[in-house]
Amino acid sequence: MASFNPLRIGNKLKRQQQHQKVKKQKENTKRDDRFQRRRHEDKNPELREARRAKNVPATIDSKRTWDEANADEEAEGKLGLSVDVLHTKRRKVEEEEKQVPDEINPEDHVGDVEDDEEPAAVSGTEAGGDGDGDGEEDELDSMLGSDDSDDDAEADAQAKQDPPDRAPSEAPSAAASAATATTDLNLTPDALIARFPALFTPSADIDPKVLVTTALNSTLHWEAQLLTSLFPGSAYIRRTAHFRSYKYSVREICHYATNQSYTHVVILNEERKKPKGLDIVHLPAGPMFHFSISNWVEGARLPGHGNPTNHYPELILNGFRTPLGLLAAHLFKSLFPPRPEIQGRQVVTLHNQRDYIFFRRHRYVFRDKRGTEKSIQGTDGKLMKGVEEIRAGLQELGPRFTLKLRRVDKGIQFRSGQEWVWEAGAEKVRTRFSL
Repeated sequence: MASFNPLRIGNKLKRQQQHQKVKKQKENTKRDDRFQRRRHEDKNPELREARRAKNVPATIDSKRTWDEANADEEAEGKLGLSVDVLHTKRRKVEEEEKQVPDEINPEDHVGDVEDDEEPAAVSGTEAGGDGDGDGEEDELDSMLGSDDSDDDAEADAQAKQDPPDRAPSEAPSAAASAATATTDLNLTPDALIARFPALFTPSADIDPKVLVTTALNSTLHWEAQLLTSLFPGSAYIRRTAHFRSYKYSVREICHYATNQSYTHVVILNEERKKPKGLDIVHLPAGPMFHFSISNWVEGARLPGHGNPTNHYPELILNGFRTPLGLLAAHLFKSLFPPRPEIQGRQVVTLHNQRDYIFFRRHRYVFRDKRGTEKSIQGTDGKLMKGVEEIRAGLQELGPRFTLKLRRVDKGIQFRSGQEWVWEAGAEKVRTRFSL
């Protein structure tokens, strides 16, 4: 008997019905196998862990390749070198912590302290605190009974450090801007810090002040005005388009901005009346970063969008691992005040993936988990302890867009020289990334 082939059915309707029947039968078989596997894994959780460890998808990110470099080249922090700086620096720090002098044995000094002697002062971490701010709180508590003259001097000093007055919605916080574990800015190579001292060691007392402008004869006035809502302390100044007026160059604009105490100049470029590029100048003398923009979507066009407030947002930098990536991460960090206002519940995320930087701005809220929702799982696939009945709701504020770094100039504009330039031929190796 000849085998039945549904593709040879002459009637089109009969052929479609047979195709739907076979498709439904396959789906039912897969569903039954999935339910049966779940019952077995509920009885033996080891089977689920073994299956997840075996069925790891092979993506381009997991196949990422790194450049082979010696210790001297990694210490120099070359921008064109694709090395995992954070992993190398973290490994060196762990090795230094494990090293113990041979001539000192802690066990020999256990009974050296006599009973009559008073114990030494206990630090914040030894007393059970986290070591971040316990010592400072103790010092403030000990000064409650000080003289009035000391209080006045302290108040004067505090007044000088306070930020300038803003709208009534200000909600200050002493917490620093957030950064994910994949981008630890404290492990930046020393050679990179020495090459860009103004970018890596900004003044903590001065909040960033950004001047936003556009290219000559630009029509993106509304888009440039939206950028002022992203960067706190920013102002938009139009570049004149009159044919008889003087056309100020970027160098002249940066010189003017430096005299007006601006810290950055952001220039929005356009192509066919759409945002196409973003140039960021770190004042007073650079460096200058050139980004290309794609997938620009205003907040008003996002479904279920919210309206932003003037609170200082929290900053999340994710996926910056190479020397060039850390340089770009420090640039974005310098654009936002280091004192996020937690009450505003606004967060700005810069996620780097395959050298594309995805820019998103959200407002978050913590709510109770509904019965139909699953609990939060970690990267290992296991449930996170302590947040089983909590979920985070997100509302995107916009705008959203994607950046790609094209060039890093030493000073202002191209003729100042380049620290790094994007090369199209480098993308032929799909598993090598610069950021």
